[in-house]
Amino acid sequence: MELYPAVDILGGKAVRLTQGDFARKTEYAADPLDAARRWVDAGARWLHVVDLDGARTGEPVNLDALARISGLGAPVQYGGGLRKLEHAEGALRAGAARIVLGTAAFRDERLLDDLVAAHRERVAVGIDARAGRVAVHGWQERLELTPRTAVTGLVERGVETIVYTKVDRDGTMEGADVGVARELVAAAEGVRVIYSGGIGTLDDLRALAGLDLAGVIVGKALYEQRFTIEAAQAAL
Repeated sequence: MELYPAVDILGGKAVRLTQGDFARKTEYAADPLDAARRWVDAGARWLHVVDLDGARTGEPVNLDALARISGLGAPVQYGGGLRKLEHAEGALRAGAARIVLGTAAFRDERLLDDLVAAHRERVAVGIDARAGRVAVHGWQERLELTPRTAVTGLVERGVETIVYTKVDRDGTMEGADVGVARELVAAAEGVRVIYSGGIGTLDDLRALAGLDLAGVIVGKALYEQRFTIEAAQAAL
């Protein structure tokens, strides 16, 4: 189970949102490269980078930052605004080891199928959930689709990695939703599932470590020094 420290980029800075609300942001670094270097220097083996500007506008805005962060040596999982083929290909060229499709995966079936066919192991789908339903368009719109149903459909289409975010808890450090994580792992039938949302303590990580997850994304708890990269990796 891999730890993915998060670097969320908004307005050129490394920030964290609370429950996906752009009005509730906390800035942690004036340059996202500094935040990424902090995690890599501490021993991170992967980074999870989100282009929040891209998620809101519908096209990637921070590919230059992605390229600089990729130069640190740790593989980068990157998402936010990848809604066209040229967006996805551009992120891969900029250095992303894996791209995460969100809105496009549920709005453009052909795009997802084409990318899975061309870059199977480098394509993930992000399932962002609010109040038990999948949220798209920068978490502003909810679909009549449950995360479990979404997982089942994505597995059938050949998706190999799913990134689940409990938006209701994201940035709150109020605890992971272990029950939902367990349910999604069961529905995924061996496909990689990466969990995100609400992690605030090492006990949260230990609880998730009992599941067959491929990884866990942690943001605010690391920035707020609730625990270190080393301790988090040991807990997992």
